[in-house]
Amino acid sequence: MGINSERDIEANMQIGPTDQGMVRIFVESKGVEIPMDFDPDEANEIADEIRAAAKAAASLKR
Repeated sequence: MGINSERDIEANMQIGPTDQGMVRIFVESKGVEIPMDFDPDEANEIADEIRAAAKAAASLKR
């Protein structure tokens, strides 16, 4: 499965700070829970990558 392979899978995602000063991305689907913790610098890098991907995707729609 790659970035361009579509799947019909429903999942819930939550993003927020932990009480330990980390940023958690929490994904849950079909009883499977995946907590991913990042320090604030890593979280900012991920946010930058998401913004860049959104910008690239938007340019393909025009």
